[in-house]
Amino acid sequence: MHPKNRVPNNGQTTPSPPTSPLRSPRHRHGRKSGRFSPFQPGRTFPRRLSWLLLYVVLRRQRIFLVVPLIYISGMLLYTGTASFDAVPVVRNRPSPGSVYRSPQVYEKLKVYMNADSSSADAISTVWKNTYRGGVWRPCVNKSSEDLPESNGYIYVEANGGLNQQRTSVGSVPHLSAISYLNATLLIPNFHFHSIWRDPSKFKDIYDEEYFINTLKNDVRVVDKIPTVIMERFDHNLTNVFNFRIKAWSSIRYYKEVVLPKLLEEKVIRISPFANRLSFDAPPAVQRLRCLANYEALRFSSPILSLGETLVARMKERSANSGGKYLSVHLRFEVDMVAFSCCVFDGGELEKQDMQRARERGWKGKFTKPGRVIRPGAIRINGKCPLTPLEVGLMLRGMGFGNKTYIFLASGKIYNSEKTMTPLLEMFPNLQTKEMLASEEELGPYKRFSSRMAAIDYTVCLHSEVSVTTQGGNFPHFLMGHRRYLYGGHSKTIRPDKRRLALLFDNPNIGWRTFKRQMLNMRSHGDTKGTELKRPNDSIYTFPCPDCMCRTNRSVKARSSSSAT
Repeated sequence: MHPKNRVPNNGQTTPSPPTSPLRSPRHRHGRKSGRFSPFQPGRTFPRRLSWLLLYVVLRRQRIFLVVPLIYISGMLLYTGTASFDAVPVVRNRPSPGSVYRSPQVYEKLKVYMNADSSSADAISTVWKNTYRGGVWRPCVNKSSEDLPESNGYIYVEANGGLNQQRTSVGSVPHLSAISYLNATLLIPNFHFHSIWRDPSKFKDIYDEEYFINTLKNDVRVVDKIPTVIMERFDHNLTNVFNFRIKAWSSIRYYKEVVLPKLLEEKVIRISPFANRLSFDAPPAVQRLRCLANYEALRFSSPILSLGETLVARMKERSANSGGKYLSVHLRFEVDMVAFSCCVFDGGELEKQDMQRARERGWKGKFTKPGRVIRPGAIRINGKCPLTPLEVGLMLRGMGFGNKTYIFLASGKIYNSEKTMTPLLEMFPNLQTKEMLASEEELGPYKRFSSRMAAIDYTVCLHSEVSVTTQGGNFPHFLMGHRRYLYGGHSKTIRPDKRRLALLFDNPNIGWRTFKRQMLNMRSHGDTKGTELKRPNDSIYTFPCPDCMCRTNRSVKARSSSSAT
């Protein structure tokens, strides 16, 4: 307000304020000579520039609002999410491990793999780990007591392939629960399946007489039901009451539900019977399971004889390695590839082949409305079957040289002329039952998939190293049986297929990195070889400690020293 207008209401004037001293900031002309001025004399150009930037920041604080926007805009332009075009460019990159790139990896690593001579063949040095508590040995005891009067007959129908049928036989309720049901078992009947298409009967695959004699003090087993009882059913077993038992039923269920019906009918039928008894059962039940699976179930004489002949031929051909050979259970048949819903490198022909195979084996299952199949996610989760190329690359990375003898257990490989070529390049000494046996020896079994699988099983059982490539009953039974024979150690390599999916999807990986990963995987298989059974585990895979007893190291050492 102007001094002349400062007039109070009483008419008196108010003196003006004193003038500011010369030192007051109000009388400083200009601010270029202040403390933060960038234009002070005597400063070099770089210092003036830095002071200018500092001056702008301090004097213009609103710039802090603009800097983040500039930074974000620059990052968007750099990554390509935003552009100056009218339509933004979006790049959809597949997730790591979701694409089959193994052929590219093989082409890159092949030269380095063939030139690698850094280590000896792993066949003689693969197993180093032993169970710290001692050595395991089979200790399944047979009963010597007389059996009480039978409560009736049980007729079991087993479904699936060889080892699913084996599960059914080993889990038959009376074999596993004699004190609960006290029944007489009729020799199991094997269903004809649309996939395996094998009409074989029990005696065609297993030694029926040996099975009955081994169990004679624990359970009655007969090959037919008395005529007097069958007259009630017009001599037709399909007229017998069929018990539908839910999977993994407890032993208490059999006593409270199945036994009363058995006493009433005297004959009952259980179909199907795969996985119908819980693995968590009392010791007496587990003992009979062990007896049935590891002692009573023996292949028929023709199958066992041919299998042992092929084992001898494999050991003879691998004499340079001390008779040690490696076995691989390869699941790359057309039905397995189709069921997995994985995509490989076969293009449109592969797609059409798999669609026909799915419709032939599982009509409508994969084409139901609303069903979404994600091959990439299946591969990332390690559910895709390993190809022959991937198996060979994995084994070479684990240290097995190209002179290693390999027995390949498999059905008819899908597109074998193409898919088997890389594996044979890496392991020229690879053998199959068709290569080891003559046409006359193998001819009687070729039309029966379960009998052919039994021959494969026998040769794999006696190998120094067993390699699994896909889940299923065959590798699980094989691991348990090998533990039962080899002191509790399965001597089996179970690859981490999730990790393999990532490695095989990286064409830029180097040989040293790949080999280091494979050696770690091999070492892990050695460590896990002596796993013990947990409460819900199957004795078919983990026979310790239900089917085997531990021998202390010190006791074993004293016994060996006293013997000498």
